[in-house]
Amino acid sequence: MSTSTAMPRAGRLDCLCEPIEAADGTPDYGGTALLAIAFALSVLSQVLTLTILPLAGLSLAPNAIWATLPYAAFYAGAALASLPASLLLDAFGRRAAFSLGASLGVAGGLLTAWSLLQWQFTGLVLGAFWLGIASGFSLFYRHAAAPLGAKGAGAISLVFGAATIAGLLAPSVAAFAEGLAVPHALVGMAGAAALAHVGSLLATAALPYRRLRGARTGAAPLQGWQRILWPSLVGALGWFAMTALMGATPIAMVGCGLGEAVSGAIAWHVIAMYAPSLALAGLPKSIRPVWIALGGCVLITVAALVFLVSSTTAAFTLSAALLGIGWSLVTIGTTLWVHEDGELSRWLLGLHDGALLGSALLGALAAGVVH
Repeated sequence: MSTSTAMPRAGRLDCLCEPIEAADGTPDYGGTALLAIAFALSVLSQVLTLTILPLAGLSLAPNAIWATLPYAAFYAGAALASLPASLLLDAFGRRAAFSLGASLGVAGGLLTAWSLLQWQFTGLVLGAFWLGIASGFSLFYRHAAAPLGAKGAGAISLVFGAATIAGLLAPSVAAFAEGLAVPHALVGMAGAAALAHVGSLLATAALPYRRLRGARTGAAPLQGWQRILWPSLVGALGWFAMTALMGATPIAMVGCGLGEAVSGAIAWHVIAMYAPSLALAGLPKSIRPVWIALGGCVLITVAALVFLVSSTTAAFTLSAALLGIGWSLVTIGTTLWVHEDGELSRWLLGLHDGALLGSALLGALAAGVVH
C-alpha cells in the first residue's frame, strides 16, 4: 500500500511512516494528544532519573572523579539516539519507532533500580545510558508534532507544554515511591521512572496510523543544511549550559546541607522548562523564532550568575527556574526556527537534535567542574 507509483520494496511501510494530516486533510488530533501524554510521562521519568543520577553517582562511584559519569551516560544515550530516532520514523513508522524508545526506558529504569539495590556502579551507568536513549527518542516527539493539523507551531508547543504536568507531579511521585522503597534510598524513584516509561509505551503503541498526504520527494537528505546551522549552534549553547548547571545543582545543594530540597528545586526547574511552551502556543506569528531563542540565552546567563552566588534553597530554586525558562525558550525557539521555512529531511532534524544532545553531554561532563 505505497503512496508512490514506484514498486514498494520489502519491509518498507510507505503509507505508515509520517505523522502528518490524513489524506483527506483532517488534523490528527488523536495523534497530537497521544504524543503529548507520552512526552509528559517520558519527562516525568526524566525528572526522577536526573534527580537520582548525580546523587547515586556520588554514592556508588569508586572515585569522586567518576561521580558525574552516570549523569553523562544519560546524555550520551540521548545524543546517540537522536539520528536513529529520526531515521526509524521513516523506516518503520512513528508507532514502532517511539515504542522502541519507550521500551528501552523501561529496561533502563529497572536496571537502575537493581543497580542501586546491589550497589553496582557499572549497572547504574548502563541503566542511565538506556534511559538516555529513551529520552532522545521522546525529544523527537516535538518534530513529529510539527506537521500535524493546520497549526504546526501550536502542536509543537502543546506537546512540549504537556510536560508541565510532569513537573507538578514529580515531587509527589518521588515522595510516594521512596516511601514504598524504604530503607533503600533512590530505588523507589528508579522504579517509578520505569513505570512512567510503561505509560509512555502504551501511549505511543496506541498512535493511529496516518497515510502520507503526498509522495515523498527524492531530494538529497542533507540538502538545505544551512537552515539548521544557526539554530543548532544557539540551541547547543543553551543545552550545554542547562546540563552543566543542573548536573552541578544537586551536588552543590548537598554540599550546602540542602539534600532534602533537591527534588523540589528540580521539580520547579522542570515546570519552568515546559510551562512557557503553553504560553508560546498563542504567540503572534510576527515574533520571529530567533528572538525567542536569543531571549532564552539571556535568561540562561542570568541563571548561571544566580547559581554562582547561591547558598540557600530559595536561591538554588530561583537559579533552576530561570534556567528552565531560558532552556524552554531556546528549545522552542530553535525548533520553530528550523521548521520556519517548511519541512526538513529526517537527516537534518536528527543532526539538529544530535547537536543539542551532544552539547548536553559535554555540559554533563563539565558538571563536575562547575559545582
